[in-house]
Amino acid sequence: MSLRTRLLILVIAAMLVPAILVGLRFVQNRTSEIDAALANLAASADDIASDLGEKIQGTAQLHYGLARARDLDTRDKAACSAFLSDVREEYPQFTGILTIDPDGRLFCDSLRTNRTLDLNDRGYFKEVKTLHGLVAVEPVFGRLTGLSVLQIAYPVRSDTGALKFVLLASFNLNKFAEFHDKRLLAEKDILLVDAKGTVLAAPKRGGWSVPIGGSIAGSDLFRFAADPDGEPFREIADRDGRTQIWGVARSPAIRKAGLYILVGRSKDGLIAAANRRLYEDMAILAVASLLLLAGLWILTTVSIGRQVGRLAAMAKSLGHGDLSARIPEPHPGGELGGLMTLLNSTAESLEQQRAAIADLSHKLSQSQKMEAMGQLTGGVAHDFNNLLTVILGNSEHLADRLAGNEELRRIADDIATAAERGSDLTRSLLAFARKQPLRPREIDIAEQVTGMEQLLQRTLGEHIESSFTFAPDLWLASVDPGQLATAVLNLVLNARDAMPDGGKLMVEVRNASLRESDLDVNGEPRPGDYVMLAVRDTGSGMSSEVLQRAFEPFFTTKEVGKGTGLGLSMVYGFARQSGGLVQMQSEPGQGSVVRLFFPRLPTSSREEPSPPARVAAPEGYETILVVEDDDMVRAYVENELKALGYRVITTANGPAALDVLRQSADIQLLFTDVVMPGGMFGPELARQAVQLRPGLKVLFTSGYSQDPVKTPDGIDARILTKPFRRKELAAMLRAALAEPPR
Repeated sequence: MSLRTRLLILVIAAMLVPAILVGLRFVQNRTSEIDAALANLAASADDIASDLGEKIQGTAQLHYGLARARDLDTRDKAACSAFLSDVREEYPQFTGILTIDPDGRLFCDSLRTNRTLDLNDRGYFKEVKTLHGLVAVEPVFGRLTGLSVLQIAYPVRSDTGALKFVLLASFNLNKFAEFHDKRLLAEKDILLVDAKGTVLAAPKRGGWSVPIGGSIAGSDLFRFAADPDGEPFREIADRDGRTQIWGVARSPAIRKAGLYILVGRSKDGLIAAANRRLYEDMAILAVASLLLLAGLWILTTVSIGRQVGRLAAMAKSLGHGDLSARIPEPHPGGELGGLMTLLNSTAESLEQQRAAIADLSHKLSQSQKMEAMGQLTGGVAHDFNNLLTVILGNSEHLADRLAGNEELRRIADDIATAAERGSDLTRSLLAFARKQPLRPREIDIAEQVTGMEQLLQRTLGEHIESSFTFAPDLWLASVDPGQLATAVLNLVLNARDAMPDGGKLMVEVRNASLRESDLDVNGEPRPGDYVMLAVRDTGSGMSSEVLQRAFEPFFTTKEVGKGTGLGLSMVYGFARQSGGLVQMQSEPGQGSVVRLFFPRLPTSSREEPSPPARVAAPEGYETILVVEDDDMVRAYVENELKALGYRVITTANGPAALDVLRQSADIQLLFTDVVMPGGMFGPELARQAVQLRPGLKVLFTSGYSQDPVKTPDGIDARILTKPFRRKELAAMLRAALAEPPR
């Protein structure tokens, strides 16, 4: 018997035990696959329930917007119906949208049926009359359409709280079920049943016999669905003896609305799929074993000659100067394997030395180009930011205009996302061009404004004449250059909007000494030496009432969509954070002047600040409640936090976050946006959250400014400015979580 044959016999004997173990593992995998498929039924039902909950929330937001539409605040029934008809065309998921008078009578509807209906007997109408700012939900068959719908009602009240009318949207449950049926790739059946056992949406496969509108009350399936504390899935035999496995959604909100969501699958089909996978795995194992034996037979024949050939090829490559050549793994044991390892190590060492020499040469070349690159990148980034502003603005505009076309809206959203990424790039280029970290430092304010002069002139346009005046011997001030540029740009934009027909804009920088009689916009004296930056225009000016509220956050006299009301408040916050103050004068028809005062530095030192220490991206393990109304941002934050090791719970608004806090005990930090729709902003959410959970850590995030909001009294909170990167997010989270209790 040859050595090769003996080796193969030993290999076969050695493979028997692993082959048996692998076979057993395949059987265990079959069991696990069946268990996972069963658990997936309940998970699919919960996923559908979660999607329906989001649809209800979206409808509530739609109601909130429609409630403020002037077209509904009318007794013109035809005009009201026409308006609702236009709205309904943009939201095909609704079979109809209508309004109901406080006496329960149908007033107008999107179908323009002109019918008279008394809806006092509907449960949702009885419930919604007692609500304020919330929606009532009930699954029914629509009286106008006869279709199974989820009625979502919202009370519209006057300023005194009296009920003006009820907005009602009929969400099409059949289309909803069809959508998720396609999403599940026809592997599962979807069943929607109300609290009385009436079938609202029935499976289209599997021999289901109860039609839509029929009842399954009294059946095992309905008892399983209605049991609030039952198991997540159960085997149930139908009338023909076929066994179905059903999972039910356990969402409290959906069950409270009187709707049960079930997802089922044939037991035979489930087991057949698992068996098929088992047979396939066993076949693959058998083929792999045969191939391995064949390979070993060939290997024992050519192994020695092949290994010597590999050594010779390696030596030849090294002789020709190819230091990247390696003898690939696996290496044989014994002297041949040791020699291969030694040759690889020698080549790797030589390659590292060559790379070190090349790196030194590259660094020398880069150091010679640094100054030229700084000037180039600064200029490119400056103009590129203007292009990105146009791209981002137009993409958002397209997204709004194409709301009814999902595909084109998605393309517009992708353009906006790309523009935002480009904005990050330009900020990096500008920071590089200045060769400074963007933080407060000793600067000549006149010099900074001079650098912005060309940008400001392009912003104003040709119809506005601009002038810049800088006094001699200006004092130095400690100011963040980036924030200063933003403040000046905000003031210039406000001045431009106040001069639509043209005018003059003057920017002045000079030294100023204030006395006790010199007051800021809050009427407080701040005597001392300052560097004053003034922006004066010849525009329309402001009345005394508007002037008193000009610096209030979100107060604006511009048309809807043309201003956020945050510009002047951000300027005021920036000046105060810099230790300075703001003064403003304005009269109708006489223009306006805004003066920013930054404290004079007692020294003329212009030492460059030391670069900030590099902050590692620490990982965590705590549970974080994320509150963010923007879906894209919320998904991004959730993925980043999970990647950092945190457990994450996400909600889209303040009320939903408070519900989570009432139900879940294991939450260490609230990570919330500052400005959110629905009436509850981040600070108010934080105040109520800390009342519910004393000791809860809070981290705000905002896209408006470095410090866009004052944290409520009694709350230790930090603020993270958008956009942010993972390292910034991780460092701020750890800092917030490490904050000692107040």
